[in-house]
Amino acid sequence: MATKRRQQFIHGQALWMLATLLVLAASNAVKLELFFVVSLIGLLVIVEFTAPINVTPQWRSRLKWLILAGLLGFAYIVIRRILEIFPSGLI
Repeated sequence: MATKRRQQFIHGQALWMLATLLVLAASNAVKLELFFVVSLIGLLVIVEFTAPINVTPQWRSRLKWLILAGLLGFAYIVIRRILEIFPSGLI
């Protein structure tokens, strides 16, 4: 059985991602990279808003791996975008 905080976390993240998708669709800017970055920002914000004060449950300690994977994906996107800006013969 999921705890109340875990349910709040999951519902918050799902709502954030749905709202992101709706806003991107309404603005006709649906791109996987943009959705990923905004969802990662939402994940980081929700992790901070639902952080416990005294005791860290085991499920929250495993979030660091999800955050690390998200930051690595973000770094990949940034590096790829930077390489697109440079002229093709430079690198």
